[in-house]
Amino acid sequence: MKKKNQLTEIEIDELVTAQANDDNAWEAPETVERDSAATLALSSELASRAAFFARLHKMPVAAWLESIIQERLAFEESAFAGLKQVMEEKAPYKTS
Repeated sequence: MKKKNQLTEIEIDELVTAQANDDNAWEAPETVERDSAATLALSSELASRAAFFARLHKMPVAAWLESIIQERLAFEESAFAGLKQVMEEKAPYKTS
């Protein structure tokens, strides 16, 4: 049995959509900080290669890996956006 004041998922979606552009309907944003850094398992060979290049760039390994990952993600996002644009241009119909 459903509680009287409990909204369904569809009702919540409709409410959020209706209030999306009304700044007064929203609470102040919450700031969240990570307690600890994420852990990533690397093979010993890959870790030693990363450590070598981090030393070469005079950076801590974690900082160097973060910069490399950010660069790669920017590249992948750019390539994806370009591919998406090409696919949309070739589509027999327009979605927008």
